[in-house]
Amino acid sequence: MTEYIKTMRKYIGHERLLIVGAGVFIHKDGRLLFQKRKDNGCWAADHGGCCELGETVEETAKRELYEETGLTAHSLELIGIFSGKELFYTYPNGDMVSNVNIAYLCDDFSGEMTPQTEETTDLQWFGLNELPENVSPPTKPALKCCVEILRKRGEPNDHI
Repeated sequence: MTEYIKTMRKYIGHERLLIVGAGVFIHKDGRLLFQKRKDNGCWAADHGGCCELGETVEETAKRELYEETGLTAHSLELIGIFSGKELFYTYPNGDMVSNVNIAYLCDDFSGEMTPQTEETTDLQWFGLNELPENVSPPTKPALKCCVEILRKRGEPNDHI
């Protein structure tokens, strides 16, 4: 949680807060890298989080990707901007948010995969036809768009 959000929560408690965040879908050989979230036990394919004050969304996306996976993005392709009631979410601790999520796709990356243990319990690759069922709700719209983009490109579906 950013210092800004911690400060705002002091004033508004668990009330709904507008959050701007960025996430990166890591793609390789027809597979997407998912992380198992510690807070809700669900899988998420966009590795990301909230923007810090003064940070660009691209900087947020790259920073969060590195913090959560150990991977460094060398290029980012904008997938889309997702918002609205579909991205209202209540965290297990009761904090309510309205997410504005800027999502990127990346297949140009390097580094050694190391899950961040504060927020993530596991990292796994999933083929486009074998996505996990227990997907974190706020990530579903961007994930659907990402998979559609990859399928239109004729990406292979289930490489191991």
